Amino acid sequence: MTDPEHPPLVRIEPLGATFDAPDSLTLLEAAAFAHVSLPRSCRNGTCRSCLCRIVSGSVRYTIEWPGLSREEKADGYTLPCVAVATSDLVLDVPDAVMLD
Repeated sequence: MTDPEHPPLVRIEPLGATFDAPDSLTLLEAAAFAHVSLPRSCRNGTCRSCLCRIVSGSVRYTIEWPGLSREEKADGYTLPCVAVATSDLVLDVPDAVMLD
């Protein structure tokens, strides 16, 4: 569990958007609150629409085994719809968009 007074800071590259990611929200939810749109569809870790790469930092998952292979996990891929930041994080999400 992270410090609620200092939640992890997430940066989305190459967009450059940053937002706080409290452990009560998935990365996808935290991004939405910050008006950052990440690719998504099922929101439960199965469709892989939100698949992206962790450049730095770490996450935990809200489900036992998200739709990632062992190799993808080892290569730093994550599913933001079922991932919660456990440290400051940089994600490579080329299709991310800032909403007005």
